[in-house]
Amino acid sequence: MAAVKPQQTAAFMKAPPADLAAVLFHGSDPGLVSERSATLARVLASRENPPGEILKIDETELDDDTGLLETELQTRPMFSGRRIVRAIAGRKISAQLLKPILASVPLEGLLIVEAGNLKADDTLRALFEKQASCYAIPCYPDTAADIDELISDVLTSFKLKIDGDARDLLQSRLGADRALSRSEIEKLALYCLGRQQITFEDVDMLVGDAAGLAVERIAEAVADGRTKNALGDFGRAMASGENAQMIIGVLQRYFLKLHRVRSDVDAGQRLDDALKSLRPPLFFKQKDLFSRQVRSWSRSQLDQALRRIAEAAKTARLSSNLEDVIAERLILALSSMAAISAAAASRR
Repeated sequence: MAAVKPQQTAAFMKAPPADLAAVLFHGSDPGLVSERSATLARVLASRENPPGEILKIDETELDDDTGLLETELQTRPMFSGRRIVRAIAGRKISAQLLKPILASVPLEGLLIVEAGNLKADDTLRALFEKQASCYAIPCYPDTAADIDELISDVLTSFKLKIDGDARDLLQSRLGADRALSRSEIEKLALYCLGRQQITFEDVDMLVGDAAGLAVERIAEAVADGRTKNALGDFGRAMASGENAQMIIGVLQRYFLKLHRVRSDVDAGQRLDDALKSLRPPLFFKQKDLFSRQVRSWSRSQLDQALRRIAEAAKTARLSSNLEDVIAERLILALSSMAAISAAAASRR
Protein backbone atom coordinates (compact mmCIF):
# COMPACT_ATOMS: atom_id res chain seq x y z
CA MET A 1 0.00 0.00 0.00
CA ALA A 2 2.85 2.39 0.73
CA ALA A 3 6.57 2.92 1.02
CA VAL A 4 7.08 4.77 4.30
CA LYS A 5 9.53 7.64 3.86
CA PRO A 6 12.43 8.03 6.34
CA GLN A 7 10.93 11.22 7.82
CA GLN A 8 7.64 9.39 8.40
CA THR A 9 9.13 6.35 10.14
CA ALA A 10 9.19 7.68 13.73
CA ALA A 11 5.50 8.64 13.60
CA PHE A 12 4.62 5.30 11.97
CA MET A 13 6.42 3.35 14.70
CA LYS A 14 4.67 5.23 17.52
CA ALA A 15 1.19 5.02 15.99
CA PRO A 16 0.90 2.32 13.30
CA PRO A 17 -2.07 2.73 10.92
CA ALA A 18 -5.28 1.10 12.12
CA ASP A 19 -5.61 -0.89 8.88
CA LEU A 20 -2.09 -2.34 9.09
CA ALA A 21 -1.91 -6.02 8.13
CA ALA A 22 1.76 -6.50 7.28
CA VAL A 23 5.03 -4.57 7.38
CA LEU A 24 8.34 -5.16 5.61
CA PHE A 25 11.51 -3.72 7.15
CA HIS A 26 14.35 -3.75 4.63
CA GLY A 27 17.74 -2.10 4.15
CA SER A 28 21.48 -2.30 4.62
CA ASP A 29 21.44 -1.92 8.43
CA PRO A 30 20.46 -5.37 9.78
CA GLY A 31 20.56 -4.14 13.37
CA LEU A 32 18.08 -1.37 12.65
CA VAL A 33 15.84 -3.79 10.73
CA SER A 34 15.78 -6.14 13.71
CA GLU A 35 15.34 -3.36 16.28
CA ARG A 36 12.42 -1.76 14.45
CA SER A 37 10.81 -5.15 13.88
CA ALA A 38 10.96 -5.96 17.60
CA THR A 39 9.75 -2.48 18.60
CA LEU A 40 6.77 -2.53 16.24
CA ALA A 41 5.83 -6.02 17.39
CA ARG A 42 5.65 -4.76 20.99
CA VAL A 43 3.62 -1.70 19.97
CA LEU A 44 1.14 -3.82 18.01
CA ALA A 45 0.84 -6.39 20.81
CA SER A 46 0.26 -3.71 23.45
CA ARG A 47 -2.64 -2.10 21.61
CA GLU A 48 -4.57 -5.38 21.58
CA ASN A 49 -7.02 -6.12 24.40
CA PRO A 50 -6.00 -8.52 25.82
CA PRO A 51 -2.37 -7.99 24.67
CA GLY A 52 -1.38 -9.81 21.51
CA GLU A 53 0.99 -12.74 21.31
CA ILE A 54 4.35 -12.23 19.52
CA LEU A 55 5.53 -15.25 17.58
CA LYS A 56 8.76 -15.76 15.62
CA ILE A 57 8.78 -18.18 12.71
CA ASP A 58 12.04 -19.47 11.25
CA GLU A 59 11.88 -20.56 7.65
CA THR A 60 13.38 -23.94 8.58
CA GLU A 61 10.05 -24.61 10.31
CA LEU A 62 8.41 -24.41 6.89
CA ASP A 63 10.40 -27.44 5.71
CA ASP A 64 8.03 -29.68 7.70
CA ASP A 65 4.90 -27.54 7.31
CA THR A 66 4.80 -25.26 4.26
CA GLY A 67 1.47 -23.79 5.35
CA LEU A 68 2.60 -22.89 8.89
CA LEU A 69 2.92 -19.15 8.28
CA GLU A 70 -0.54 -18.87 6.72
CA THR A 71 -2.07 -20.99 9.47
CA GLU A 72 -0.62 -18.75 12.21
CA LEU A 73 -1.83 -15.60 10.43
CA GLN A 74 -5.33 -16.94 9.84
CA THR A 75 -5.88 -18.27 13.38
CA ARG A 76 -7.07 -16.07 16.24
CA PRO A 77 -5.66 -17.16 19.64
CA MET A 78 -8.20 -18.18 22.29
CA PHE A 79 -6.56 -16.45 25.27
CA SER A 80 -4.80 -13.39 23.84
CA GLY A 81 -5.26 -10.60 21.35
CA ARG A 82 -4.23 -10.87 17.72
CA ARG A 83 -1.02 -12.75 17.00
CA ILE A 84 1.95 -10.74 15.72
CA VAL A 85 4.14 -12.97 13.57
CA ARG A 86 7.78 -12.03 12.91
CA ALA A 87 9.71 -13.70 10.08
CA ILE A 88 12.95 -13.19 8.15
CA ALA A 89 12.81 -13.20 4.36
CA GLY A 90 14.82 -15.94 2.74
CA ARG A 91 14.65 -19.03 0.58
CA LYS A 92 11.11 -19.97 1.64
CA ILE A 93 9.71 -16.76 3.10
CA SER A 94 9.54 -14.91 -0.20
CA ALA A 95 7.20 -12.87 -2.36
CA GLN A 96 5.94 -16.09 -3.92
CA LEU A 97 4.86 -17.46 -0.53
CA LEU A 98 3.49 -14.18 0.83
CA LYS A 99 1.54 -12.93 -2.18
CA PRO A 100 -1.49 -15.26 -1.81
CA ILE A 101 -1.48 -14.77 1.99
CA LEU A 102 -1.52 -10.97 1.74
CA ALA A 103 -4.15 -11.12 -0.97
CA SER A 104 -6.56 -12.44 1.67
CA VAL A 105 -6.26 -9.32 3.88
CA PRO A 106 -7.71 -8.70 6.44
CA LEU A 107 -5.88 -11.42 8.35
CA GLU A 108 -6.55 -12.70 11.83
CA GLY A 109 -2.92 -11.93 12.73
CA LEU A 110 -0.37 -9.26 11.84
CA LEU A 111 2.82 -9.97 9.88
CA ILE A 112 6.26 -8.35 10.24
CA VAL A 113 8.97 -9.39 7.76
CA GLU A 114 12.68 -8.54 7.99
CA ALA A 115 14.82 -8.38 4.86
CA GLY A 116 18.19 -7.12 3.67
CA ASN A 117 18.90 -4.40 1.12
CA LEU A 118 16.26 -4.65 -1.63
CA LYS A 119 16.28 -2.88 -4.99
CA ALA A 120 13.33 -0.68 -5.90
CA ASP A 121 12.04 -3.32 -8.32
CA ASP A 122 12.51 -6.29 -5.99
CA THR A 123 9.35 -8.44 -6.01
CA LEU A 124 9.12 -8.66 -2.21
CA ARG A 125 9.49 -4.91 -1.76
CA ALA A 126 7.01 -4.21 -4.58
CA LEU A 127 4.49 -6.58 -2.99
CA PHE A 128 4.44 -4.65 0.29
CA GLU A 129 4.45 -1.26 -1.40
CA LYS A 130 1.45 -2.09 -3.60
CA GLN A 131 -0.68 -4.50 -1.55
CA ALA A 132 -3.56 -3.04 0.46
CA SER A 133 -2.86 -2.53 4.18
CA CYS A 134 0.82 -3.41 3.72
CA TYR A 135 3.79 -1.11 4.28
CA ALA A 136 7.50 -1.16 3.43
CA ILE A 137 9.98 0.71 5.63
CA PRO A 138 13.63 1.24 4.57
CA CYS A 139 16.34 0.88 7.24
CA TYR A 140 19.67 2.40 6.24
CA PRO A 141 22.78 3.18 8.32
CA ASP A 142 22.37 5.94 10.85
CA THR A 143 23.36 9.48 10.00
CA ALA A 144 25.46 11.53 12.43
CA ALA A 145 22.22 13.04 13.78
CA ASP A 146 20.71 9.56 14.28
CA ILE A 147 23.79 8.38 16.16
CA ASP A 148 23.78 11.52 18.29
CA GLU A 149 20.13 10.93 19.18
CA LEU A 150 20.84 7.28 20.01
CA ILE A 151 23.72 8.30 22.30
CA SER A 152 21.42 10.76 24.09
CA ASP A 153 18.57 8.26 24.44
CA VAL A 154 20.73 5.47 25.87
CA LEU A 155 22.76 7.68 28.22
CA THR A 156 19.64 9.46 29.46
CA SER A 157 18.16 6.11 30.46
CA PHE A 158 21.32 5.50 32.53
CA LYS A 159 21.23 9.09 33.89
CA LEU A 160 24.69 9.79 32.45
CA LYS A 161 26.18 12.76 30.62
CA ILE A 162 29.09 12.83 28.17
CA ASP A 163 31.48 15.70 27.43
CA GLY A 164 31.92 17.12 23.92
CA ASP A 165 35.22 15.49 22.94
CA ALA A 166 34.11 12.14 24.28
CA ARG A 167 30.85 12.41 22.35
CA ASP A 168 32.70 13.17 19.09
CA LEU A 169 34.98 10.18 19.58
CA LEU A 170 32.06 7.88 20.41
CA GLN A 171 30.19 9.06 17.31
CA SER A 172 33.19 8.25 15.14
CA ARG A 173 33.18 4.64 16.38
CA LEU A 174 29.50 3.97 15.76
CA GLY A 175 27.24 3.54 12.75
CA ALA A 176 26.33 1.02 10.00
CA ASP A 177 24.51 -1.31 12.44
CA ARG A 178 22.01 0.05 14.98
CA ALA A 179 22.14 -3.01 17.24
CA LEU A 180 25.94 -2.88 17.45
CA SER A 181 25.89 0.87 18.12
CA ARG A 182 23.36 0.49 20.92
CA SER A 183 25.35 -2.37 22.43
CA GLU A 184 28.56 -0.30 22.46
CA ILE A 185 26.85 2.68 24.12
CA GLU A 186 25.24 0.44 26.74
CA LYS A 187 28.60 -1.22 27.45
CA LEU A 188 30.12 2.22 28.00
CA ALA A 189 27.22 3.30 30.23
CA LEU A 190 27.44 0.19 32.40
CA TYR A 191 31.16 0.75 32.89
CA CYS A 192 30.53 4.35 33.99
CA LEU A 193 27.48 3.58 36.13
CA GLY A 194 27.49 5.48 39.40
CA ARG A 195 29.22 8.50 37.94
CA GLN A 196 27.71 11.59 36.33
CA GLN A 197 30.02 12.15 33.35
CA ILE A 198 31.62 9.96 30.67
CA THR A 199 35.06 11.17 29.63
CA PHE A 200 37.16 10.96 26.48
CA GLU A 201 39.43 8.45 28.23
CA ASP A 202 36.45 6.18 28.99
CA VAL A 203 35.39 6.09 25.34
CA ASP A 204 38.95 5.63 24.08
CA MET A 205 39.55 2.72 26.44
CA LEU A 206 36.28 0.87 25.85
CA VAL A 207 35.28 1.64 22.28
CA GLY A 208 38.55 2.65 20.62
CA ASP A 209 40.94 -0.12 21.68
CA ALA A 210 43.77 -1.59 19.59
CA ALA A 211 41.51 -4.30 18.21
CA GLY A 212 39.12 -1.63 16.96
CA LEU A 213 41.94 0.16 15.17
CA ALA A 214 42.96 -3.15 13.58
CA VAL A 215 39.41 -3.57 12.29
CA GLU A 216 39.56 -0.08 10.79
CA ARG A 217 42.83 -1.05 9.08
CA ILE A 218 41.02 -4.00 7.49
CA ALA A 219 38.57 -1.62 5.79
CA GLU A 220 41.37 0.69 4.64
CA ALA A 221 43.37 -2.21 3.18
CA VAL A 222 40.32 -3.71 1.48
CA ALA A 223 39.36 -0.42 -0.21
CA ASP A 224 42.99 -0.06 -1.31
CA GLY A 225 43.19 -3.54 -2.84
CA ARG A 226 45.86 -4.72 -0.37
CA THR A 227 44.45 -8.22 0.04
CA LYS A 228 47.37 -9.69 2.00
CA ASN A 229 47.27 -6.87 4.57
CA ALA A 230 43.49 -7.08 4.88
CA LEU A 231 43.49 -10.84 5.45
CA GLY A 232 46.38 -10.58 7.92
CA ASP A 233 44.58 -7.94 10.01
CA PHE A 234 41.34 -9.93 9.72
CA GLY A 235 43.06 -13.04 11.11
CA ARG A 236 44.54 -11.09 14.01
CA ALA A 237 41.19 -9.45 14.79
CA MET A 238 39.41 -12.82 14.86
CA ALA A 239 42.15 -14.33 17.04
CA SER A 240 41.68 -11.49 19.54
CA GLY A 241 37.97 -12.30 19.84
CA GLU A 242 36.40 -9.82 17.42
CA ASN A 243 33.05 -10.66 15.82
CA ALA A 244 32.92 -11.26 12.05
CA GLN A 245 29.55 -9.51 11.73
CA MET A 246 31.02 -6.45 13.42
CA ILE A 247 33.88 -6.44 10.90
CA ILE A 248 31.33 -6.57 8.07
CA GLY A 249 29.63 -3.57 9.70
CA VAL A 250 32.92 -1.63 9.78
CA LEU A 251 33.46 -2.39 6.08
CA GLN A 252 29.96 -1.15 5.37
CA ARG A 253 30.51 2.09 7.29
CA TYR A 254 33.83 2.74 5.52
CA PHE A 255 32.40 2.14 2.05
CA LEU A 256 29.35 4.28 2.82
CA LYS A 257 31.77 7.09 3.67
CA LEU A 258 33.60 6.57 0.36
CA HIS A 259 30.26 6.51 -1.45
CA ARG A 260 29.14 9.78 0.11
CA VAL A 261 32.32 11.65 -0.84
CA ARG A 262 32.40 10.13 -4.34
CA SER A 263 28.78 11.20 -4.88
CA ASP A 264 29.55 14.75 -3.73
CA VAL A 265 32.52 14.93 -6.10
CA ASP A 266 30.44 13.59 -9.00
CA ALA A 267 27.88 16.30 -8.22
CA GLY A 268 30.55 18.96 -8.77
CA GLN A 269 31.96 19.51 -5.31
CA ARG A 270 35.73 19.82 -4.82
CA LEU A 271 37.27 16.76 -3.18
CA ASP A 272 38.76 18.79 -0.31
CA ASP A 273 35.39 20.38 0.42
CA ALA A 274 33.64 16.99 0.30
CA LEU A 275 36.18 15.57 2.75
CA LYS A 276 35.74 18.52 5.12
CA SER A 277 31.98 17.90 5.24
CA LEU A 278 32.46 14.43 6.74
CA ARG A 279 31.21 14.12 10.32
CA PRO A 280 33.07 13.03 12.32
CA PRO A 281 36.03 14.42 10.35
CA LEU A 282 38.77 12.19 8.98
CA PHE A 283 41.86 11.70 11.11
CA PHE A 284 44.57 13.73 9.34
CA LYS A 285 46.76 10.64 8.78
CA GLN A 286 43.90 9.01 6.83
CA LYS A 287 43.29 11.88 4.42
CA ASP A 288 45.78 11.03 1.66
CA LEU A 289 44.86 7.33 1.55
CA PHE A 290 41.14 8.05 1.66
CA SER A 291 41.44 10.70 -1.07
CA ARG A 292 43.25 8.26 -3.33
CA GLN A 293 40.54 5.68 -2.79
CA VAL A 294 37.79 8.19 -3.62
CA ARG A 295 39.56 8.95 -6.92
CA SER A 296 40.02 5.24 -7.63
CA TRP A 297 36.47 4.01 -6.98
CA SER A 298 33.62 5.10 -9.26
CA ARG A 299 30.09 5.66 -7.98
CA SER A 300 28.77 2.56 -9.79
CA GLN A 301 31.56 0.39 -8.36
CA LEU A 302 30.80 1.63 -4.85
CA ASP A 303 27.10 0.89 -5.43
CA GLN A 304 28.05 -2.67 -6.32
CA ALA A 305 30.38 -2.95 -3.31
CA LEU A 306 27.66 -1.79 -0.91
CA ARG A 307 25.22 -4.32 -2.36
CA ARG A 308 27.76 -7.08 -1.76
CA ILE A 309 28.36 -5.93 1.80
CA ALA A 310 24.63 -5.77 2.54
CA GLU A 311 24.14 -9.29 1.17
CA ALA A 312 27.07 -10.59 3.23
CA ALA A 313 25.69 -8.90 6.38
CA LYS A 314 22.30 -10.55 5.86
CA THR A 315 23.80 -13.98 5.13
CA ALA A 316 26.09 -13.78 8.16
CA ARG A 317 23.15 -12.85 10.38
CA LEU A 318 21.09 -15.79 9.13
CA SER A 319 24.04 -18.25 9.24
CA SER A 320 26.13 -17.15 12.21
CA ASN A 321 28.05 -20.43 12.20
CA LEU A 322 29.50 -19.40 8.82
CA GLU A 323 30.04 -15.70 9.53
CA ASP A 324 33.88 -15.99 9.58
CA VAL A 325 33.91 -17.57 6.12
CA ILE A 326 31.37 -15.06 4.80
CA ALA A 327 33.44 -12.12 6.07
CA GLU A 328 36.66 -13.52 4.61
CA ARG A 329 35.06 -14.07 1.20
CA LEU A 330 33.69 -10.53 1.30
CA ILE A 331 37.19 -9.17 2.00
CA LEU A 332 38.57 -11.12 -0.97
CA ALA A 333 35.78 -9.93 -3.29
CA LEU A 334 36.06 -6.25 -2.30
CA SER A 335 39.87 -6.30 -2.49
CA SER A 336 39.62 -7.73 -5.98
CA MET A 337 37.18 -4.97 -6.94
CA ALA A 338 39.58 -2.38 -5.50
CA ALA A 339 42.43 -3.69 -7.63
CA ILE A 340 40.26 -3.51 -10.74
CA SER A 341 39.11 0.02 -9.78
CA ALA A 342 42.70 1.18 -9.27
CA ALA A 343 43.74 -0.21 -12.65
CA ALA A 344 40.82 1.47 -14.37
CA ALA A 345 41.56 4.77 -12.59
CA SER A 346 45.19 4.70 -13.75
CA ARG A 347 44.00 4.48 -17.37
CA ARG A 348 41.61 7.42 -17.04
